[in-house]
Amino acid sequence: MPLYRYKAVSPSGETQEGQMEAISPTQVVERLQADGQIPVRVEEGGTSGGASGRGGGWFGKKSISQDDIANFTRELATLLKSGLPLDRSLEILISLAANEQARQLLDQIREDVRGGAALSAAMEAQTGVFSRFYLNMIRAGEAGGSLDVVLQRLTEFMERSRELKETVKSALIYPTILIGVAVLSVAVLLVWVVPQFSQMFEESGKALPLPTQIVIAAGDTVRDYWWAMILGGIGLYSWFSRQLQQPETRYRWDSRLLALPLVGDLVAKLEVARFSRTLGTLIGNGVTLLTALGIVKETLNNLVMSEGLGVVAGQLKEGKGLGKPLMDTGLFPKLAVHMVMVGEETGRLQEMLLRVADVYDREVQNAVKRMLALMEPVLILGLGLVIGGIIMSVLVAILSVNDLAM
Repeated sequence: MPLYRYKAVSPSGETQEGQMEAISPTQVVERLQADGQIPVRVEEGGTSGGASGRGGGWFGKKSISQDDIANFTRELATLLKSGLPLDRSLEILISLAANEQARQLLDQIREDVRGGAALSAAMEAQTGVFSRFYLNMIRAGEAGGSLDVVLQRLTEFMERSRELKETVKSALIYPTILIGVAVLSVAVLLVWVVPQFSQMFEESGKALPLPTQIVIAAGDTVRDYWWAMILGGIGLYSWFSRQLQQPETRYRWDSRLLALPLVGDLVAKLEVARFSRTLGTLIGNGVTLLTALGIVKETLNNLVMSEGLGVVAGQLKEGKGLGKPLMDTGLFPKLAVHMVMVGEETGRLQEMLLRVADVYDREVQNAVKRMLALMEPVLILGLGLVIGGIIMSVLVAILSVNDLAM
């Protein structure tokens, strides 16, 4: 039976840690609740009798990532929903922090809250940690007196966003490995295999076929100037990164990206899923549509679509609604826009936006699968052609040398 480590809060407000054998994490939670404790974290541990380390906490790393913030949000929502006051909940989270940096961050937030600041203001003072979207959601929860509900919704939102990101990352693992193997195979052929035949070809005294000359020259270049190729690649990457930091250049590249046959469709669907879920979540927590659009505009990665939302926000101020301006931009899929229009007409915009997000989350997964189904044979065929071309160029030269000898 698996062993789970847990951290919980007793009825008196004390933090407790321990281990428990159970069939699943749900069973651990049920047992803790039956004992009157509030489960904060349950994670699978090692063998029975093992120590419960603190390095796996939500701030186990020195840098604070989005995953860390998602875990913190979930734990704070759990504590608040259990009836603990905000100050006590933050104190418990401080005791659960796994490093000094996290402890100082939470301690500063708690001190600001004790000094009379709202939680959103205390978080905003920690520059660069919490996004504008996150802070506006917290403000909406404070204004509506439902901070625990908003934190729970934030947790769900961040988990869905993380799942979507992980889906794309996982889908790219195999093509990345395949490309790496292809580059390594070609390098081995050019640097070690082809030079073995070069001396024999030179001694034959016969002009080699053009393909063989090209392959030998490529091998010599890779072998003698590999360091220059690496430095050139690093320099090109640095130059391209600096170019993308300039809004005009970034806008041009984002426009070209949207125009690509398969990649452009995938990028558009990713942005629509992010746009719909963020906007629906904000509206559902009391943020006005115009303010929510301004926040969503900053969350989009593609500058072309972000600029399009800016135009939509301007027309929304003029009373033209949301659906028609979205359609006029020509940047958003028609299905998504029509669903938004239906939501406007029926007064269920939030619900329709979240449905759009669900639809396009699935569309992204399907689009990734289609791209992989196309990419894998193309990569394998390309690798076969390159390696086959190198081998054939060597064989042609060997045959020509044998003919000369006969």
